[in-house]
Amino acid sequence: MFYYIIAFVIICLDQLTKWLIVKNMMLGDSVPVIDGFFYITSHRNSGAAWGILQGQMWFFYVITLVVIAGIVYYLQKHGQKDKLLGVALALMLGGAIGNFIDRIFRQEVVDFAHFVFGDYHYPIFNIADSSLCVGVILLFIQMLLDGKKTKESTT
Repeated sequence: MFYYIIAFVIICLDQLTKWLIVKNMMLGDSVPVIDGFFYITSHRNSGAAWGILQGQMWFFYVITLVVIAGIVYYLQKHGQKDKLLGVALALMLGGAIGNFIDRIFRQEVVDFAHFVFGDYHYPIFNIADSSLCVGVILLFIQMLLDGKKTKESTT
């Protein structure tokens, strides 16, 4: 149950921040938080990460439902045994559902976190995207640790 609470908190934070952006900013507006480095920029994305597959909503609906079902399955089957795996899956679940809500109700995802590194503008993202990325990184770490345990037990 704890892991579903993590996912729920991510979904709530994600949707609250997106609502604030939509309610208070025009598309394209940008507010400097740390001038020259971090901005809150009102942006929309009808594709996946970095704008790929623009406008392919039915594809995203199907893939997201499959991913959510897979995450819930693994969370129920394996997440309760391992805290790191459970947290990774919870973050991924919250992120997937957060962006799925946008795709269903807005037909696009609201993005706003805009980082600039010199002349490079990192693709604008949101809390759901961050949650997905951190979840995947934690999942990768979990896989490395499991691989190490397996290797140690066979030698």
